[in-house]
Amino acid sequence: MRIVFVGGGTGGHFYPLIAIAEALIERAKAELRVAPDLYYMGPDQYDAGSLFNSGITFIYCPAGKLRRYRSLLNIGDFFKALYGTVVALYKLFALYPDVIMSKGGYTSVPIVIAAWLLRIPIVVHESDASVGRANLIAAKLATYIAITYDDTVQYLPEEKVALTGIPVRKELLLPPSPNARAELGLLTEKPLILVLGGSQGAERVNDLILTSLPDILPSFEVIHQTGVQNEKIVQQTAQALLKGNEFLPHYHVKGFLDSRTLHNAESVASLVISRAGSGSIYEIALHGKPSILIPIPEDISHDQRKNAYAYARTGAAEVIEEKNLTPHLLMAEITRIMESQELYNKMSDSARKFGVTDAAERIADALVRISDSHGS
Repeated sequence: MRIVFVGGGTGGHFYPLIAIAEALIERAKAELRVAPDLYYMGPDQYDAGSLFNSGITFIYCPAGKLRRYRSLLNIGDFFKALYGTVVALYKLFALYPDVIMSKGGYTSVPIVIAAWLLRIPIVVHESDASVGRANLIAAKLATYIAITYDDTVQYLPEEKVALTGIPVRKELLLPPSPNARAELGLLTEKPLILVLGGSQGAERVNDLILTSLPDILPSFEVIHQTGVQNEKIVQQTAQALLKGNEFLPHYHVKGFLDSRTLHNAESVASLVISRAGSGSIYEIALHGKPSILIPIPEDISHDQRKNAYAYARTGAAEVIEEKNLTPHLLMAEITRIMESQELYNKMSDSARKFGVTDAAERIADALVRISDSHGS
């Protein structure tokens, strides 16, 4: 069995593919099957270590990015995408896999089109509440479409759709470290608020947290993921704003959280304040934590706002639009959630119901079923 993974450019596209690979390998072991030959196809490896550890072979294929705004670069990238399709046709014909697993993103487009031309079955996964442009193309050509939000069905051919959730790597489903609070450097038993600004951080969120610290720290410890490029300035600003404040040591600035640290922090946290990327939301849900979501404004990202409100409708989160952000409003929401045990429990239960833990296994089952059918 040969399976080709496509989709990259961000961790949200790449790491769910690694989770599916893990599930395929585990399934093969459980059924005493030979493990499938796994390949990752695209313009770069994104995370070569993860590919190597999962036994996935990288195959180079160029791709062109179509920007939403007018740019001369779109012309060059259009021809790059055409060239990528020709390269994909040649390489897929030589390999002739049983199925393509597409996570979306511009890097997937040439490969998905080539696979369709070669009559290779295509499986698509969409993480967001709205469908990205690459997956809108792929959905028309796909055999099976996995989605995360009920809302997404309206954009897709319903007969192909299955609600699976987001595939998550096994390490994020393991129990947290028994010494998680100590490993995180927490100094008290006060409830922990975890602030996640996304991989690049979020200056607007950083500024909000900094100005809210005098109100937050007397009652909570805070771990604040700021983005690597913002870490130093946030740390310096906090020290200046809270000079002489006895609670300053209860504020922990982290430019980046690796998967182990993030897992521990989300396990220990009482409340998470976060941007609304689909991966971030899903990890919060898996840990059963109430959250306050601050989506990127719609003129920058349509996905985050739709993700935030789709998730909030489950009862697991509250949404604050960036344009409405004030320290007073944030503190009012924190207090409302943390001081009502009934509300807190309801949000936590709703989060756990949303965070399906077997998405990778469900999609792996579909890939094996389709692959077996194609092979026969």
